[in-house]
Amino acid sequence: MNNLPPSWQAAIGTEFTQTYMQSLATFLQAEEAAGKLILPPAEKRFNALQSTPLDQVRVVVLGQDPYPTPGHAHGLSFSVQPGVSPLPRSLLNINRELLDDLSIDNSHTGHLQAWAEQGVLLLNTVLTVAAGNAGSHQKRGWETFTDKVIRAISAQSQPVVFILWGNHAQKKAELIDGQRHHVIASAHPSPLSARRGFFGSKPFSRANAFLQANGRSPVNWSLPRP
Repeated sequence: MNNLPPSWQAAIGTEFTQTYMQSLATFLQAEEAAGKLILPPAEKRFNALQSTPLDQVRVVVLGQDPYPTPGHAHGLSFSVQPGVSPLPRSLLNINRELLDDLSIDNSHTGHLQAWAEQGVLLLNTVLTVAAGNAGSHQKRGWETFTDKVIRAISAQSQPVVFILWGNHAQKKAELIDGQRHHVIASAHPSPLSARRGFFGSKPFSRANAFLQANGRSPVNWSLPRP
């Protein structure tokens, strides 16, 4: 908790002392003691909150759980570490939609840290996973914690865009004050569903249009080249 920005500590700091978080910590310790590789590494598990202070959040992109491939996840939803190639297929589709939407070509990278540092909270609803076993840490307590995160953002007076891709993310809409904030919902960028409403949804330009209409700066979605 001490590594989180003060705005997050004030809003959700007490969660770390709750019984469910203590049970989650015990579970993770047992997983590691059993020889399982937990992703992302411990120092990156709260990267989303560390990179995007609560009082700077402009956009939330909600994912489900980290990539289960070693070397990929680093605590930001949909993002991979620098140099990962080939990119996960969902991320390829995100890049494709961004190119179609705003003519921005990010095909050179899947490292989205620059978005996070601009106020784009790249939040997974579950913050860890066992390597090679997608979804393995669901219903262990992370969802309770990240629901608190979403509620804390919804309670902010500044308008925020919530980008909810797929049914799992869209279930979180009930936590969001739709009168104050803007929800952009569509199919997930996964190759299994991208053609059923993700392609052509233009979430990036729509997010910026809402931000500018409400007196907030737009996001520069272009990612730096090495």
